Amino acid sequence: MMCLLFVNNLYAQTLNQNLQTAFNKLQQDGQSTYASISLTILDAKTGEVVFTINPNMGLATASTLKTITTVTAMNVLGPDYRFKTKLSRGQGTLGADGTWNGDIVIEGSDDPTLGSWRWEETKESVVLREFVEGVKKAGIKKINGSIIAAGINHPPSGWIWQDMGNYYGAFPANLCWRENQYDVLLKPTQPSKPVTLVGTVPAMPYLQFVNQLVTGAAGTGDNAYATLPVNSNKVFLQGTYAIDQDKHKIAAALPDPAYEAARRLKDTLQSLGITVTGKAESETMQTTAGDSRDILSSNVLATHYSPPLRKIIYWLNQKSINLYAEQLLMAMADSLKTTDYPSVTRNFWKGRGIDTNSLNIFDGSGLSPGNRVTTVTMARILQSARKESWFGDFFDSLPIYNNMHMKSGYINNVLAYAGYQTYKGRELCFSIIVNNFSGKTSSIRQKMFAVLDELKW
Repeated sequence: MMCLLFVNNLYAQTLNQNLQTAFNKLQQDGQSTYASISLTILDAKTGEVVFTINPNMGLATASTLKTITTVTAMNVLGPDYRFKTKLSRGQGTLGADGTWNGDIVIEGSDDPTLGSWRWEETKESVVLREFVEGVKKAGIKKINGSIIAAGINHPPSGWIWQDMGNYYGAFPANLCWRENQYDVLLKPTQPSKPVTLVGTVPAMPYLQFVNQLVTGAAGTGDNAYATLPVNSNKVFLQGTYAIDQDKHKIAAALPDPAYEAARRLKDTLQSLGITVTGKAESETMQTTAGDSRDILSSNVLATHYSPPLRKIIYWLNQKSINLYAEQLLMAMADSLKTTDYPSVTRNFWKGRGIDTNSLNIFDGSGLSPGNRVTTVTMARILQSARKESWFGDFFDSLPIYNNMHMKSGYINNVLAYAGYQTYKGRELCFSIIVNNFSGKTSSIRQKMFAVLDELKW
């Protein structure tokens, strides 16, 4: 027994010494001259501090914040939680000939997967078919009213102008559709010449594009972005798009996903012979126009269920989908009857002994550069997940980088990783964050990996 204890202590001393040497090398590197760096490693089973430097330094997290949002949601909502989107009849009457004199309402439920291509049951064709079948079963053959989507946008605090309008900066909303994005088709011409706007998929006839894109030289990559003013249908395309880019498209954010859902349902109904005399509308459009019509439902025609949360978090973390993280924050807030979304996360962990001053956040995805979280808080939240029955789902949701299960995060001059690793049979969890590094991201990444490589034994 004493021999085993001696060996374990020797392993711990060796690991600590190796980590200290590797961390010192990172900190003394030229890319770190003006940087703030923090690292915390905990025993994933016991919570014991294995190694830490600058544990209480509040730093921008980038997308590693998604680990905190995900763990919080699995606790608050539960791994089997499903979003429910209802199609209902508004106030009205049904005539003997099958004419519904009233509106049809899509009631948003914060579901980020509605119309998503990532699951068969969430694809837009499947969702639309469910809704149409609900209308038919109710005996409705004609709609003498409008298709209204009840859901408005909720832009998070702290997001920067240049992000909003791109797919990764799509606004969270009570009613999402196709992950609140669409593709803009492009055709580069000659370097320094304009990029031709070919069209969009799907068609967006109600959007007005101001195309200021310039063709970049070969090898300069995709530096194109879309800017979308709030409550506007005018999209500004700016930046450069290299002549040798092979995709010839960028993904942009829908200005009003609820309207797009209503428009697609109306088109589908009419294509199947169910006439709709009114318009496709969203709650945002009604609010802007000052329409105070009562759109509360009186009868549910169909209910669409999302995949369970345990499956949603897989794509959230694997593809680092900002929208999914923000929607989970909204869903938790709605369940607790509050509109202060970030407070849900802070208050939950306050009840678990976390100092909220170490969890200063503005959103759920980490896209806001104003977020400040300590590595010890992030590591403790990761460690708390280890004992939960749903830990396997959470662990599997983390991508594999550098042969380690961990979530990455990157925004301007910020790079971070958070995850798990086994060292000589001992399960560890960790958080490492570098803010304000200089030089190439690829270079600082390899230097951070060199530190984390000390855990690979």
